Amino acid sequence: ALLGDNLAAMAVANGWNGIIVNGCVRDTEDIATMQVGVKAIAPHPVKSSKRDPGMRDVLVSFAGVQITPGDWVYADMDGILVAPGQLAL
Repeated sequence: ALLGDNLAAMAVANGWNGIIVNGCVRDTEDIATMQVGVKAIAPHPVKSSKRDPGMRDVLVSFAGVQITPGDWVYADMDGILVAPGQLAL
């Protein structure tokens, strides 16, 4: 799993609204009680290995969608929408 309760708690502490994971998450019951939205492929109880520190502010692409730094991401229980700017709601 790429995300667990410790990383989710760090996201909350940093004021994040949500996390999209192109992979699995663990500690889902604990994460569900936190003030951060999480979208992932599935739950899985095993931790991932830590191979590198990761990157930030880079283009990512999965499920046929590209997300560029500065894009706005909207999500609810039905899905995820990516827009190049803030949408008028």
